[in-house]
Amino acid sequence: MNYNKKNIRDIDVAGKKILMRCDFNVPYDKKTGVITDDTRIVATIPTIRYLLDQNCAVILTSHLGRPKGEWKKENSLFSAQEKLEKYLGMPVPMTTDVLGPNTREMAANLQPGQVMLVENLRFRKEEEKNDPEFSKELASLADIFVFDAFGCSHRAHASTAGVADYMPAVAGLLVEKELDIMGGALENPKRPLVSILGGAKVADKIGVINNLLNIADTIIIGGGMAYTFQKAMGGDIGESLLDEDRLNYARNMIAKAEEKGVKLLLPVDNRITQEFSADAPYQVVEAGKIPEGWMGMDIGPETEKLYAEALQGAGTVIWNGPMGVFEFDAFAQGTNAIAKAMAAQENAITIVGGGDSAAAVEKSGLADQITHISTGGGASLEFLEGLALPGVVCLEDK
Repeated sequence: MNYNKKNIRDIDVAGKKILMRCDFNVPYDKKTGVITDDTRIVATIPTIRYLLDQNCAVILTSHLGRPKGEWKKENSLFSAQEKLEKYLGMPVPMTTDVLGPNTREMAANLQPGQVMLVENLRFRKEEEKNDPEFSKELASLADIFVFDAFGCSHRAHASTAGVADYMPAVAGLLVEKELDIMGGALENPKRPLVSILGGAKVADKIGVINNLLNIADTIIIGGGMAYTFQKAMGGDIGESLLDEDRLNYARNMIAKAEEKGVKLLLPVDNRITQEFSADAPYQVVEAGKIPEGWMGMDIGPETEKLYAEALQGAGTVIWNGPMGVFEFDAFAQGTNAIAKAMAAQENAITIVGGGDSAAAVEKSGLADQITHISTGGGASLEFLEGLALPGVVCLEDK
């Protein structure tokens, strides 16, 4: 995938009407629709402000949740509207329909220096189907398409890719930053490149591991997926998470890493418990020696030291996936240790690849000491796999 895409600074946007795809699909209360984490909204504000400073009329679009083509109150973007008005300090009127008479009228009347928000695009089934007519109609609202929704870039939907068939398409400042930093780390990394992979399942990270074995100098494995590797090496993992049909894959990856001269690090100890709860008493045992009836919940203190040492002197660090059940404080210790070790690498480019890892770093209070925290969950994962992202591919090349 070509990461060198035109952005809003590369073309003349002055006075133009802009159709901007944002990612306001943020954590929210499923009953009330009230947003509980507005990080992704805040991340888009610089692009909106730049366009308004250029005297553009800005039409914002997004989705929230999975309403599956039906209007649902809890999936309305009213909470995003309130946040936008707060951060922009101006009215942000929202449409009452999606590409109906109200949307068309509001878009037609929108003046330079004004901004509006279209109601949840997924209230229309055509959005996820990438329906050409729907894409064409969306495109007819404006002159230029600005894509600033990196978290949705792995989806080939009408508002992420389809509209680019009918109008000039460029990146917003957020997507530009994601492509520059993450693309640079994969294409021409400052070495040594250390990759930390966690999360629940090996299956979720197969493509990432395959790709990083060709790029990384060191790969660190933690989280639930580590137990499959431990089992593959003949260890006992008790009731820990296991991807049974990936055991051969794990063995092959260990062999492949050795063959390519990539250092592959696995936990040497684990925090284990007999019940999956926040206040369950735990023990620390050697990796691969988890007794029956016990489950691994986090990497252990010796592993924390080993992994922190592996980060010393790194040029680039990419982290995707927590080291344990970080939602429980007792089992967030390994994840926090990784966050601290990354933050301590002042000369390294440190990247956290969205989703749970981003939430963990925010929770640890170290987010401001990390070079880049991606706004993409699934998108950053596919990016690390080296896959082409539809929302990026459709943008104009520099």
